[in-house]
Amino acid sequence: MNDKLEGFVKDNKREFEVKGPSDQLWAKIEAELDKKKQPKKSIKMYQWMSIAATLVVSLGLYFTYNYNQAKNIDVADINPEFGKREVSFVSQIEEKKDSLAIYASENPDLYKRFTEDLKNLDAEYDRLKAELPESPNQIFVVKEMVKNREMQLQVLKQQLMIINQVNQYNKKENSI
Repeated sequence: MNDKLEGFVKDNKREFEVKGPSDQLWAKIEAELDKKKQPKKSIKMYQWMSIAATLVVSLGLYFTYNYNQAKNIDVADINPEFGKREVSFVSQIEEKKDSLAIYASENPDLYKRFTEDLKNLDAEYDRLKAELPESPNQIFVVKEMVKNREMQLQVLKQQLMIINQVNQYNKKENSI
């Protein structure tokens, strides 16, 4: 069968080269091409609007995330040594606050005054932390933040000492 086909192509090669496809064949090809043309799909206005809204929301989330990351600078990011000191102070502060809370039931008024002092120091610390990302002298702000933690610890130690003295005084009064 291959021999017959090859023979036919060889015998009629000139006719293929000279004549080319017939006009009827071209007409059929054109008719088929016209049928296969798909109309262009146009994007409607609401589709453009939804694409634009998605883009705006995505960009907003991206920049919000990056802005918040820049705001969350820790002491250790600026100076690792100060970061270690702050962590030490914070753990001691939490321990002292827990001890102070134990005495709260015995002296609620005194405890309330003590916690107000600590709230003021915490507010100052939060102010310094908020100032840190925009500060031109971040090391100074970090030092002040660590000093604030140290002061909180000292205040708590003094408060615990006062409560212990008050409790000892009350025990002596009750025993007399």
